[in-house]
Amino acid sequence: MRRRLQEFVGALRGGGVSVSVAESLDAMRAVGVVGVERPRLREALAACLVKDERDRTLFDALFDEYFPLADAPGARGGRRRRTAPGGAGGGDRPAGRGAGGEASAASRHADVEAPSRLPPTSIAASLSGEPPGEFDPAKTRRAAASRLGNRRDGIEPARAAQDRPALRAGRRDVRRELLERPFRDYSPLDVEEAHALVAVLARELRGRIARRLRRARRGRVDIRRTLRRATATGGVAVRLEYRGPRPGRPNLVALCDVSGSVATVTELLLGLIAPAAEYFRSVATFVYVDRLVPATFEAGHLVHEPGLDRYARSDFGRVLAEYCSGRGVPLDRNTVLLILGDARNNRRPPRAPLLEQLGAQAGSVVWLNPEPRSRWNTGDSVMALYARACSAVLECSSLGALVAALGRIF
Repeated sequence: MRRRLQEFVGALRGGGVSVSVAESLDAMRAVGVVGVERPRLREALAACLVKDERDRTLFDALFDEYFPLADAPGARGGRRRRTAPGGAGGGDRPAGRGAGGEASAASRHADVEAPSRLPPTSIAASLSGEPPGEFDPAKTRRAAASRLGNRRDGIEPARAAQDRPALRAGRRDVRRELLERPFRDYSPLDVEEAHALVAVLARELRGRIARRLRRARRGRVDIRRTLRRATATGGVAVRLEYRGPRPGRPNLVALCDVSGSVATVTELLLGLIAPAAEYFRSVATFVYVDRLVPATFEAGHLVHEPGLDRYARSDFGRVLAEYCSGRGVPLDRNTVLLILGDARNNRRPPRAPLLEQLGAQAGSVVWLNPEPRSRWNTGDSVMALYARACSAVLECSSLGALVAALGRIF
């Protein structure tokens, strides 16, 4: 039964269902509690292994394949019975009754019912590869790490090595699907998975910025000066000449809408920017609905003063007026002003000239709109008025588009 369950979990992983070692242990414990009655076994395993209802169809198909009815046609092999060692002619007979004895029902089904008689520690030990009497939680944790691919000495190393490419392929498929799915279609589970994925994407974005800054320290190669110096060495460019380095690290000012569904996009955006904050001279973050409020991003959460009403009616025109009146930070030519919002102003004055005034002070103004481009300038959207003052207006209706937009900006 243990081997059959491990094969079943491996097939789920091969089909793109992410199953951790802890969930495999929970599944084995569930078998020990509910027994092997097929309907109860199906629901117990589904509760432990299926996290998304879309995976239930694959689960049911694989369950019918790996746990078929006893008399179903095409069942996966027969049960192996334990035989008495050295018994003449008793190769097909269970041990414990001699060569001519009949086995009891418990003996005939010992291989199936064995997990239900094991305590949880023995079940965990059996999955971790430890003998039942020598279970060690520390060794189980190390085996769990190896089952996830950190080492090769986990549960059935050959099987783990066989499952690892399928598990990586499944993770790539999940990541690709999450990057391409529009924000408006996110479920609560998708939001949690997106936050976990953002932690990985933020490290990648931070590495890209670091590499670019390293290349920019000495500036680009100056071909003309290099060839001129090479005349002294017979035309051989012994030493490269570089142009002057670009200006130092830029300042970043972010204005982010936190009303309605845009709040989720704001948290994902700040989760991508926060790890790369050290590569900017300064980072100032403001959030708004109908007024401007300073904010910070700490430990994966957006923190701002409690006076902001997230359910108020959006008024970006008033936000611009407050910023220009001195509530914002000063802008200069080395500042990137990043705005995230859907440009929906509830029919209130947009005050676009104020954004043009800020654009004249800043080095660049970039607007990220989480709505599809087809919805811009419809209803109460005034994106066209604000776009005149922006250096770039980018659509970021999905997580992949948001990452690509930040890559273009930085």
